[in-house]
Amino acid sequence: MAVNTHRAQLLIVDDDANTLASLARAFRLAGHEATVCDNPNRALEILKAEKFDLIFSDVVMPGKDGLSLLADIKAAGIETPVVMMSGQAHIEMAVRATRLGAIDFLEKPISTDKLLLTVQNAVRISRLEDENQNLRKKLGDTEIVFQGETMRQLMGQVERVAASESRVCILGETGTGKELIARTLHHSSARGKNDGPFITLNCAAVPAELIESELFGHEKGSFTGAGARHIGKVEQAHNGTLFLDEIGDMPLNMQAKLLRVLEQSEIERIGGDKPVKVNVRVIVATHQNLESQVQQGTFRRDLFHRIYVFPVMLPALRERQEDIPALVEHFARQIANQNGWRTATFTPEAIEALCNHSWPGNIRELRNVVERLLLFSTDERVELSTISKALPQATYAATDAHSLTPQTGPLSSRVEQFERETILAEIKRQQNHITNTAKALGMERSHLYKKCQQLGIDLREARKS
Repeated sequence: MAVNTHRAQLLIVDDDANTLASLARAFRLAGHEATVCDNPNRALEILKAEKFDLIFSDVVMPGKDGLSLLADIKAAGIETPVVMMSGQAHIEMAVRATRLGAIDFLEKPISTDKLLLTVQNAVRISRLEDENQNLRKKLGDTEIVFQGETMRQLMGQVERVAASESRVCILGETGTGKELIARTLHHSSARGKNDGPFITLNCAAVPAELIESELFGHEKGSFTGAGARHIGKVEQAHNGTLFLDEIGDMPLNMQAKLLRVLEQSEIERIGGDKPVKVNVRVIVATHQNLESQVQQGTFRRDLFHRIYVFPVMLPALRERQEDIPALVEHFARQIANQNGWRTATFTPEAIEALCNHSWPGNIRELRNVVERLLLFSTDERVELSTISKALPQATYAATDAHSLTPQTGPLSSRVEQFERETILAEIKRQQNHITNTAKALGMERSHLYKKCQQLGIDLREARKS
């Protein structure tokens, strides 16, 4: 019997009740979820409301036949792949179905092995296409660029833990590349090599009242506005990897429910009446100090010990200055390729100025600055004089030791003081426009607010100053 490597959401359309029952049972025994429908018009309504991985449809049905349903599915812009079935198959029918967009044509009676292999292949191809599309959107962003010993040692750790099933907690400031490390862990693992999905959720970006539905999904009608079944991130990651970014921002009540997933390997959709088994490797990331959050009671101790199996600490860009020249070259080439430009070169003086910058927004800020530099440059050579146009003035001026406020105390306090002065100066330079301030610093607006909270900056007061 074919092996189920992905749990699929299937819709079966057939006017014969016995066929619906037998196909649904075979799929459910193999770990898939099957919705059955004996009416083509009703099937089209279901498809407009819910998302499926694959559709099986009989051809010969009273009223509207399966080929007409197939044509309607394509006309409605529904991209779900369709497999046609018939006990009265002939070449002309199969050719017509293929021309209308069916991916396969099966002759009844269909063996269970053939059914499950069809599902496996169709879902695998569909998810590979989705993954390739996502990779194309992130063209060049999936390469980890370094040349220094700091990152070389860290990548050695990543390579070792990738081969295991251990849970990984990636720590580091905003913009240091935590999701990139998570993707590398997945693609280097057995799950990634077997085409398992890589699913991400930023816990800080989802409103507290929606995060349960995002994680665990919901059934149709389970709450106001739930017009269709929704499969959550955990279930989407079945046999793959779930990356939970900014885990420190997850509400306490959801932390308890996530703990159940880690302990029992099952979830319950909102409005569901039975648990759903999942096989998921969980990788988390945060810029916060989880141990401090545990002490403060804002993060569960038992969850902390479940996720903090193998910590990976990503250095800030200012701690790996030796990698900046290689990163600049990489981003310049990547941006030029994406825009159809000729690749620019940077003078040694320009590179030195970039290496001396503090980079509070880390790698994300560096990429933004390189793009600005290429836009500011009038030729294919970036000079030192161009740097001052692209870097925020407050932080660029900080490369001059005389412009820094004298600092004393431990390194962590000095870094905090520097960050505080940098943010305040940038708010002033941007005329108190917080969104522009975040962009200039290479940060997301939500992360700027959190950073200000950590540094004790009252944005209302900052706007007045």
